[in-house]
Amino acid sequence: MPGLVEELKGWTQESRRKLSALPLVPHLEHIGRVLQVGDGIAMVSGLPQARLDELLVFEGGVRGLAVDLGADAIGCILLGDTAGIPAGSIVRGTGEVARVPVGDGLLGRVVDALGEPLDGKGAIEGGQFAPVEQAAPAIVDRGLVTRPLATGLLVVDAMIPLGRGQRELIIGDRQSGKTAIAVDTIINQKFSDVICVYAAIGQKASSVARVTSAVHRYGAPERCIFVVGEANAAPGLQWLTPYSACAIAEYFMRLGRDVLLILDDLTKHAASYRQVSLLLRRPPGREAYPGDIFYIHSRLLERAAKLAPERGGGSLTALPIAETQAGNINAYIPTNLISITDGQIYLDPRLFYEDQKPAVDVGKSVSRVGGKTQAPVLKAVSESLRLDYAQFLELEVFTRFGTMVDERTRKVIEHGWRIRAILGQRQFAPLSLGEEVALLCALADGVLDPVPLNRINRFRSELAPWLAEHCPGILALDDKAKPLPDVVRAQLKTSLTELAQSVTAQIAREARP
Repeated sequence: MPGLVEELKGWTQESRRKLSALPLVPHLEHIGRVLQVGDGIAMVSGLPQARLDELLVFEGGVRGLAVDLGADAIGCILLGDTAGIPAGSIVRGTGEVARVPVGDGLLGRVVDALGEPLDGKGAIEGGQFAPVEQAAPAIVDRGLVTRPLATGLLVVDAMIPLGRGQRELIIGDRQSGKTAIAVDTIINQKFSDVICVYAAIGQKASSVARVTSAVHRYGAPERCIFVVGEANAAPGLQWLTPYSACAIAEYFMRLGRDVLLILDDLTKHAASYRQVSLLLRRPPGREAYPGDIFYIHSRLLERAAKLAPERGGGSLTALPIAETQAGNINAYIPTNLISITDGQIYLDPRLFYEDQKPAVDVGKSVSRVGGKTQAPVLKAVSESLRLDYAQFLELEVFTRFGTMVDERTRKVIEHGWRIRAILGQRQFAPLSLGEEVALLCALADGVLDPVPLNRINRFRSELAPWLAEHCPGILALDDKAKPLPDVVRAQLKTSLTELAQSVTAQIAREARP
């Protein structure tokens, strides 16, 4: 017993010595209380020093953003589950804004809006963080959009071209192929230097899994980042997802890299923001959206830009996606986004049901910037394509009524059918620039006119290996290539004619008993 008393005395003396060696400095901590909580929002009192968009920490480690600074209470958007946050619990102010990890450690990863990994591959390497909300580049910091962003889709690259640093809206009804265009664009960057960031906003887990698996199978996942705010995630996380994805993309842009940002989709983003705003008792406006719904999208999309050479020369190309109801592009959110972006790719459900995929309505689609950046070699062979296709669509309407047509009109219609067949393209099979140039040359030079319509796909499938054997220089074309010289184009026409004859001859052989 005396030995135990002596041991306790020793421990007491050692503890006192350690305590006396600790530095005694004041520590200021802002603490408030939860007034009410539910449905992804919380009302907090007792934090008079809180600032707008400040990050608050609730019990259990759940974080929230202070978005409404009232005289008596603060409205917060919660970035996690509300189950462990009872009324009366303590809230701590951090004095910081929301930040997300950035850097090369994110490449090939799937994360949420706060940068937490969702793919089970461990923590994110690297310790760099960037604010989720950042100011858009100033006008003097921006440069000219001069390089094209190839999508691998002939209908887009030839008639609605995109430039690096552009904002192009993809709009259409549900299940009309909007995400398919975005995914094909990501896959087409497999052989380029473009980094791709895909933001899934309010999407089902199965839809996100299909996108990631497609990129892993056909694309270059080591240069892709997936930022996911699933449909079952907190509304605050869904609202924060596009801003976090944009902050990650901006990091690479400021390093002089070219980045592609897919926002899928901003209609669900607006719906989640409307839900949170109504719960915070903000005054509703048109279609119950809050008055700043235009601002939350404009401040996001304005961050997409092409930086001037003295600022590194990087670019951030944004492809936001918006969903329409029954083809109504005059709805509130679609018209807002159309006015913010530099053009739109409109997908017509009627074309989709007619098996014309991608179901791009060329008449309602436009690119206000990309035409100036289109590859010269592609521009030279696609200048009249849009006009020819428009004339065909107009004439086709009359022929549906059985109207008698002359020989010239019949040729225009048959040529238009081949344009439509060439513009159709299966998913996960983007075309290289050389293949696009060859297809347009075959179309413009009449090589495809003798080929039956049901053999156009055979011609397309055999085109790449045929070019690799007979015209390897065409497949080596890049976005800086000049228009084809007359001699080269004549040689290409001869080679394509031989391929067309070979495809046509296969029909005769297959028809023999």
